[in-house]
Amino acid sequence: MIDTALLDAVCAEAAASPRRRKNHNLHESDDAAAHRLLNAVQPDSYIAPHRHLDPAKAETFVVLRGLMGLLIFDDAGNIVAAQKLGAGETATGVLGADIPAGIWHAAVALQPDTVILEAKAGPYRPLAAAERAPWAPAEDAPEAAVYLASLRARFGV
Repeated sequence: MIDTALLDAVCAEAAASPRRRKNHNLHESDDAAAHRLLNAVQPDSYIAPHRHLDPAKAETFVVLRGLMGLLIFDDAGNIVAAQKLGAGETATGVLGADIPAGIWHAAVALQPDTVILEAKAGPYRPLAAAERAPWAPAEDAPEAAVYLASLRARFGV
């Protein structure tokens, strides 16, 4: 069952994680044809802009708790869309999004203990070089924190 106790537990794991986020897989293995997972994200977690080039890898997510900022980029790294997602008091009534394959995107937690339910095709494969945004810092780069702050600023936080 997906209940508040599970969300609380995954959020606690995210808060204790060096990456400040934690997946809780609902699918049975990385080789599963369909991936369904909870992703708990803290506001200081940097999810680098990326895309999924496999045509089957559209990504759907719904915010279950908290508030998420979704950013869509063009090939040069310009933000072409920014949308708050969630049911919080500062949300716009948009609860989730479906991101087609090939679209550059990133998500930022706008509130502590934000949790999304994510679904996409499996199997799991690490991002290829062509799926990592060349115009954005890597997660472990020194400038990642400044870049994350600039993304969060798009949402007034």
